[in-house]
Amino acid sequence: MNAARIWVVDDDHGVRFVLATALREAGYAVEGFDSAQAALAALGNRQPPELLFTDVRMPGDDGLALLERLKSRHPELPVIVMSAYTDLASTAGAFRGGAHEFLSKPFDLDHAVALAARALPELPSSNASKESRSQAPASMQDDAPQLLGDSPRMQALFRAMGRVAAAPLNVLVTGETGTGKELVARALHRESPRANKPFIALNTAAIPAELLESELFGHEAGAFTGANKRHVGRFEQADGGTLFLDEIGDMPPALQTRLLRVLAEGEFFRVGGRELIRVDVRVIAATHQPLEALVADGRFRADLLHRLDVVRLRLPPLRERREDIPLLASRFLAAAAQKLHASAKRLSPAALERLQAYDWPGNVRELENLCWRLAALAPGATLGLHDLDEAAGPLASASVEGDAWEGALADWARAQLRDGAGDLHAQARSRLDRVLLQAALEHSDGHRGAAAEKLGVGRNTLTRKLGPGRKRR
Repeated sequence: MNAARIWVVDDDHGVRFVLATALREAGYAVEGFDSAQAALAALGNRQPPELLFTDVRMPGDDGLALLERLKSRHPELPVIVMSAYTDLASTAGAFRGGAHEFLSKPFDLDHAVALAARALPELPSSNASKESRSQAPASMQDDAPQLLGDSPRMQALFRAMGRVAAAPLNVLVTGETGTGKELVARALHRESPRANKPFIALNTAAIPAELLESELFGHEAGAFTGANKRHVGRFEQADGGTLFLDEIGDMPPALQTRLLRVLAEGEFFRVGGRELIRVDVRVIAATHQPLEALVADGRFRADLLHRLDVVRLRLPPLRERREDIPLLASRFLAAAAQKLHASAKRLSPAALERLQAYDWPGNVRELENLCWRLAALAPGATLGLHDLDEAAGPLASASVEGDAWEGALADWARAQLRDGAGDLHAQARSRLDRVLLQAALEHSDGHRGAAAEKLGVGRNTLTRKLGPGRKRR
């Protein structure tokens, strides 16, 4: 059987070469093109390939323009879009244009080959893996200031957002307080066909239960005491667009029933009204609570959860994506400097290490607030540990498990210096060796060879440091 034909379109010769080589080694017949124009010219006089990889940014027509023209001629042709300059807009645009997948540069060649295998399930090659289901890595960041991240968890989130943004589906966004759930909702609206219609947000936990029904559905004049005129509710305001319902888990049971009917039928009555109101609204709900547990407790309707949870997007807490902290902190400090009409400050390596060791119970919002305090209060251009101590208080001394021992060591050294002690280096090394060796022996059940291997030292070194009085095993 003939090998599947794949075209690679990229103005970077190196990318074309390595990707084409990997695909050929996997058993595919590969041809490369340095521009969209060259690929389109080739399509004019030969059969299209079974799969096409294209870069986004190229001289002349870009990859998204090529995608549009390909899909108009060959709608069934799977196209994998590649880019080193990824953001949610281009990713969503690629999926709206019919892209089969989005591959972020730099990418792992095994992932690219696995993508080809998945895009061509009926076209076996000699070596390509048909069973691979690994996801291609992605590196996207939304252009909203706080919705940033290059960590694998955020890359996966951005890929999912790119896919679901254009779909007419309700979305449930979950995540701890401060992770940025409303930013996800706004990004989904911005990249959807509803982008030119209203985006209306309502925090259901921030409004008293007796007023929430009116806020959602509106009321007629005279519907209750104080209702002097007609009030248009959030559903009517969002008609044609998106309604974001934050903290949906706090919605009272009676309103859950009314919300369920709107989601099911797209219609409702204002409070005190007789006119049936019809709306076309995409609902994005968010919560930090485990809704399944609320359902089990009888505090949340199971059928409403099913209506809301058509697609679920989970925002990871900041402690699960610590590698994003330098990027976020830099962006927050720059934004604060711009607002304060001051020069942007930067964090020292030691300060960044401490920030990355902290667990951030308030998540991204807590980090942003800290960066604003540092920008406003710290005197120097470079922010060090002392600046964190001054601005953060508990952050510097609590919850910093990764470097707590370093802080204790620093406190010990300062105390020794104040007391006039000398030879601190030798004392510190002796104590460090003793603690490490004891911990390794306990972990290894007293086996010196295993303990030495764990510590990365020779058995003789460990024996010498322990001294003659210890039991040998």
